[in-house]
Amino acid sequence: MADFGVAERTYVIVGGTTGLGFSAAQALVRNGARVGICSRSAESVTRALELLGENAVGRSLDASDPRAVDDFIKLVCVEFGDLHGLYHVAGGSGRAEGDGPLHDLSDEGWDYTIRQNLTSVMLSNRAAVQRFRSQDTGGVILNMGSVLGFSPSPRHFASHAYAASKAGIEGFSKSLASYYAAEDIRVNVIAPALVETPMSERAREDESVMDFVRRKQPLDGGRIGRPGDLDSAVLCLLGEAGRFVTGQVLCVDGGWSVTEA
Repeated sequence: MADFGVAERTYVIVGGTTGLGFSAAQALVRNGARVGICSRSAESVTRALELLGENAVGRSLDASDPRAVDDFIKLVCVEFGDLHGLYHVAGGSGRAEGDGPLHDLSDEGWDYTIRQNLTSVMLSNRAAVQRFRSQDTGGVILNMGSVLGFSPSPRHFASHAYAASKAGIEGFSKSLASYYAAEDIRVNVIAPALVETPMSERAREDESVMDFVRRKQPLDGGRIGRPGDLDSAVLCLLGEAGRFVTGQVLCVDGGWSVTEA
């Protein structure tokens, strides 16, 4: 097993009970870390904790609530000690609320999508930075981006508020990385393409989308991503293995961002 330098460290994963976040939580625990996981669904929190075991604590919360993640970080630190890192995965599609192409994008769809995907990142990152500074320890933040923030797919994925929110995460994270580097606080972004998660169910049920994905993500025979495909990159960026990396956007996208389809 590779040594990523996460053992005996404490991490909070916002959106850590399903999909990419839960896969990362499992990988961290396997590598000797302690994790706090949270999501909206109390049922998914309970199910995830049963699988993660004694080195995990969890809570159901709304990541767009200004105090929710801050309060959860305090709970995790009471249980496990100083916070070493935050991984913000939570967010999602705003299609059901009115996101889409600009000419159809509703005010409600814009507000909902930006709040869920960008405002929530600001809130969790602020809580983590405040904690790192109060500990005087430094720390690491990893935010979830998307290839759609910089590599559009107009035919199949025309959700313009979502694209704006993910592009905003990149700019926000780079700005934080620059400002806090002298305090040994690292901030990076991981940007996947289409991955097999609950959010991608609509796309996975559309054969025309999946034909496109097989061409656009040609690695490993051409396929949709799996949550575990990101785990090694996440461990590296959260751990000592990534101690000299900040302000970067790492694409784990099966070739999406460099492939013409």
